[in-house]
Amino acid sequence: MPQGSKAKYTSKQKRQAHHIEESAEKRGYSAKRAAQIGYATVNKQDHGGKKSGSGRGKTSNKASSRKGGRNSHKGTKRS
Repeated sequence: MPQGSKAKYTSKQKRQAHHIEESAEKRGYSAKRAAQIGYATVNKQDHGGKKSGSGRGKTSNKASSRKGGRNSHKGTKRS
């Protein structure tokens, strides 16, 4: 498989990466950089991959999602 191929990602991982990519584009990143951010974040969360089969997966690290959610719900700072 060539480097950069997305064939080994599950449909859920592809969906998550696409959602993150859309958010990055809204923040002003180029389409290429946004795609890199999306897949890098999915790799970070899933520790590089998923194994097929029931009960074989590793727990996901949701720290980046949690951080983004907390930051998006902050109100404006008032002096």
